Amino acid sequence: MKEILKILERDARTTPQQIATMTGKPLAQVKRAIKKAESDHTILKYKTVINWDKLREEQVRALVEVKVVPQRDVGFDAIAERIYRFPEARSVYLVSGTYDIAVLVEGGTMQEVAGFVAQKLAPLESIQGTVTHFLLKRYKEDGDILGVEERPKRVPLMP
Repeated sequence: MKEILKILERDARTTPQQIATMTGKPLAQVKRAIKKAESDHTILKYKTVINWDKLREEQVRALVEVKVVPQRDVGFDAIAERIYRFPEARSVYLVSGTYDIAVLVEGGTMQEVAGFVAQKLAPLESIQGTVTHFLLKRYKEDGDILGVEERPKRVPLMP
């Protein structure tokens, strides 16, 4: 099962037939494994990684570090849930270090992201402070290198 999931994680467009060929497993077994993973929510969704810079559309992302006072009996879970319910919060992680929670925030402009942090995130009860890092350029996302054109593997011979 893990081998099948790794293949789908790398490229969700891989067909069950291709996976069966790649793994040497029977097609029916691959299809059953995928169906089971979808039904038990091991596979949450299929995703496309888009290089938005190619479309020249502004998209602002920021990594926000959040210092939190953990709540009795629930620790960081309750505040993390409040944060991940905001549509601007694309990813939310409990982290080690100086800050407790890292939030990947997305908006149309820097002002939108700053407004979210100042008006929605920072005022939440139990949040002691935030530090916002605007992401200036994406080089790699979800294992895919962005912005680099494929180069020929061999140097062409000159006549």
